[in-house]
Amino acid sequence: MPAHSSSLRSRFRNLWLALLVAPLAAAAANRDIYLYKGADRAERLLAQAKKEGTLVLYSTMTLEDANPLIGAFEHKYGIKVRMWRAVNQKLVQRALAEARAGQLAADAFEGSGPGLEILHEEGLLEQFYSPAFADIPQEAFPHHRYYAPDNLLFTVMGYNTKLVKPSDVPTTYEDLLAPKWRGKIGIESSNVAWFAAVAKAMGEEKGLAYFRSLAANAPQIRSGHTLLTELVAAGELPIALTVYNQAVDKLKDKGAPIDWKALQPAFGRADGIAVAKSAQHPHAALLFADFVLSPDGQRYIKQASRVPVNRRVDSSFDKHIFRIIDLAALLKEWDKWESRWQALFLRERK
Repeated sequence: MPAHSSSLRSRFRNLWLALLVAPLAAAAANRDIYLYKGADRAERLLAQAKKEGTLVLYSTMTLEDANPLIGAFEHKYGIKVRMWRAVNQKLVQRALAEARAGQLAADAFEGSGPGLEILHEEGLLEQFYSPAFADIPQEAFPHHRYYAPDNLLFTVMGYNTKLVKPSDVPTTYEDLLAPKWRGKIGIESSNVAWFAAVAKAMGEEKGLAYFRSLAANAPQIRSGHTLLTELVAAGELPIALTVYNQAVDKLKDKGAPIDWKALQPAFGRADGIAVAKSAQHPHAALLFADFVLSPDGQRYIKQASRVPVNRRVDSSFDKHIFRIIDLAALLKEWDKWESRWQALFLRERK
């Protein structure tokens, strides 16, 4: 065998090993950064983050909510945040496609719990430590700790206060089955997690029977929680069963004739922030996570009508009437519940 052939194969083998080992080494180095708890953590983290100078954030936050938070971080630390924003499904798709090509650009992720669960399952996230964890209720964290909650999002019933008299406001799920609400209730098309949580809380058999009755009452299906909330505020729908508390509060604060009520069993989810295992700017990513979870960052979360998780930031929202959805457990049953949801609400009904 020619010597040059053996040498060429050796060079290719060394290159392949380098391509394989380099990401593993970077991930290990990032993990050490993310989990460091030494007394000099704050000083060391800030110094190294300033050297990196920037970070890439993938987020589902609207620009209206994100810009004040990011602006405050950039002003405080002089570190630039480049944010790419998309709805949950598109964010997950882009991140997975980039990761499989070995070109993931994101240093940090901020978004919906279900999306972060998928990114964790695919191995894109890394555990991290923040001093703010001491001020966040432990039940809001996923058990695996691969992301941290940064706000609580509650699914509530919204209603138009001009179209629904106080005496007619439904107070139970069963009230929505009344003939007078036939065709007048809006449901958001993607609420599989809420559907599964409520049905199981009612008792699976009883819960599924209830949702079959609700489907028979011909609810209107809409895509987008913001759109659904706006339709109620505009009077195009008197009631929407699955809107987010913060979206209703925003419109209510602007004078819209809308309010919300939590029907029991009531559920919410923790949206969160995560750092990428392969982040190119790990110190900046961790510093940003620290800021978002700190009282300073959480006040911007509150200003966006979201429910802060840090107990050092006051919130008038009564979190005791809600249960937090276990997204990690739900993900294991997702196909079953999604199939049921589609059969009830998304397939064309005759």
